[in-house]
Amino acid sequence: MNRRDALLQLTNGFGMVGLAGLLEGASLSPKTPHFAPRAKQVIFLFLNGGPSQVDTFDPKPSLAKYHGQAIPGDYPKAKQEKGTLMKSPFSFKRYGQSGLEISELFAKTAAHADDLCVIRSMQTDLPAHQQAIMQMNSGRVIPGFPSWGAWTTYGLGTENANLPGFIALCAGVPDVGPQLWSSSFLPAAYQGTYVPADESDPEKMIQHLRSHTGTMAEQKKRVDLWQKLNRIELAQRGADAQLEGRIQSMEVAYRMQSEALDAFDILKEPEAVRVRYGADQTENGEMHIKSATRDGDFARACLVARRLIDRGVRAVQVYFGNDKPWDSHHDILVHRRLARQADQPIAALIADLKASGKLKETLIIIGGEFGRRPWTEVAGRINVQNGRNHNNEGFSTVLVGGGVKGGMAYGATDEFGYQAVENKVHVHDLHATALHLLGLDHTRLTYPYSGRDFRLTDVAGNVVKDIIA
Repeated sequence: MNRRDALLQLTNGFGMVGLAGLLEGASLSPKTPHFAPRAKQVIFLFLNGGPSQVDTFDPKPSLAKYHGQAIPGDYPKAKQEKGTLMKSPFSFKRYGQSGLEISELFAKTAAHADDLCVIRSMQTDLPAHQQAIMQMNSGRVIPGFPSWGAWTTYGLGTENANLPGFIALCAGVPDVGPQLWSSSFLPAAYQGTYVPADESDPEKMIQHLRSHTGTMAEQKKRVDLWQKLNRIELAQRGADAQLEGRIQSMEVAYRMQSEALDAFDILKEPEAVRVRYGADQTENGEMHIKSATRDGDFARACLVARRLIDRGVRAVQVYFGNDKPWDSHHDILVHRRLARQADQPIAALIADLKASGKLKETLIIIGGEFGRRPWTEVAGRINVQNGRNHNNEGFSTVLVGGGVKGGMAYGATDEFGYQAVENKVHVHDLHATALHLLGLDHTRLTYPYSGRDFRLTDVAGNVVKDIIA
């Protein structure tokens, strides 16, 4: 007989009390933040692939002045790549009382200019997709660390026990994949739940959720038996993240039957709302897309995100699409099609949250893993026509609501939009600020693992106080 069995038998089961405490410690029940929060929930609209800052939210007149010329000054990377400066093919204008300059690509979103905070001085450590998207999601350029959403639910829990606390939506799978919503060494209860956004039928979005045999009471008996067996196995094994995750997942999945299918069914929204987000309905009730590029996938995901926030889900991440669609190496004009798919639903989401009063307590983050170079792509690519390469040294991320000042641009890149030169904001600073708005001190939100206390911001990060209302 091992020590665990002896404890279980000799103490009439008090060993299981310790196990229950372990599982309770990984509970998604609401938790008290470190201090009064500005925001209660987060939506991260991730434009994976890297949208170009100089074609969206960071206008640079010098690109028109020096169009077709080598970049002047000391820019070794530009000399190495041998590209020439390229003016934006898209026009910018000022919007709102703030006069915030935004590209025509996001004209509908720009109608909310006075609610937008554009950080124009964002930086990640590396210009490679996998490392940069990993860092934007987990704070690290290597795998094996919890995602921002997992840290958020670890710190705050969630307000709806019938739905996961952290949900990731994507039409397809973004570059890197499940690691982006992983809980890693945090308890498995905090990992994100992936839901495909290229489906419109909730039964297909969340497959095998509802049993089609037997009553709910009969299913409850089966679930209780499975869970009892799982807990006995956990007591025998000791700490086992996969098994603990299985227990938590089964409990959440059972509870989800009462609410999840309703939450993901956007056909319960009025037709006018669906049209406003960018998708409408055919005669047979199926969602159809207004172009061959499935514009409605991101629109549908944004609408689902709003419905999830309405139901108390703590963190929602919407990836724009499969792999890295904003990776416009060959022709930056592709951004026009991509923005057409993104602009309308983003604007509709902001408008809906504002109308319901939820924008005040919901932080929206909009951006990709990096931006793009202000000069043309030339290095080793076939059929290159006005494309731009990756740029991690200075790009734009937009924040809306959740206690953020609106109608402002924070930080700046140089005159060509390449390197951040004023009020630089690293990914760690962005994460620290988001946690701060949620009432969490990023230096105190830690988890002991492998002999040290880990946190989302590693050993860095500063709250960007100047953008907080």
